[in-house]
Amino acid sequence: MSFLCCCFRCCGDGGSGHIPLKEMPAVQLDTQHMGTDVVIVKNGRRICGTGACLANAPLHQNKSYFEFKVQSTGVWGIGVATQKANLNQIPLGRDVHSLVIRNDGAIYYNNEEKNRLPANSLPQEGDVVGITYDHVELNVYLNGKNMHCPASGIRGTVYPVVYGKSC
Repeated sequence: MSFLCCCFRCCGDGGSGHIPLKEMPAVQLDTQHMGTDVVIVKNGRRICGTGACLANAPLHQNKSYFEFKVQSTGVWGIGVATQKANLNQIPLGRDVHSLVIRNDGAIYYNNEEKNRLPANSLPQEGDVVGITYDHVELNVYLNGKNMHCPASGIRGTVYPVVYGKSC
């Protein structure tokens, strides 16, 4: 699985009318916040093994977007999680610390199915799964198309999260 994430932030310079651009570190998978059987490759952009991994930056913006490409079929999930999520226990979405879409199209939070992709729209190998999150609602996109299956419930500081089983 590949995981691509991008965040931008600008800082003002005291009212001169110019907004200096500040180069931010690349957002990638965080080797400090991953399951014990997870391996991160491709410069922090691909997860292998069994377990989950958080991104290295929380979602602070009012609206955030990140995506990943399904490299192979199998067990996987993508969504948002707090740093309290158990990254060794998959699938995520079993407790209040993660809100994820699973490979079967179900969106889970606190062990409850919150929504589901249409049966004819399940992600396949080569598809890009996108996530938008506005600190209330998570929405899923498949190859750029809004799937209109919002889900909510998670609270607090959240990070993009991805999990898989094997590679």
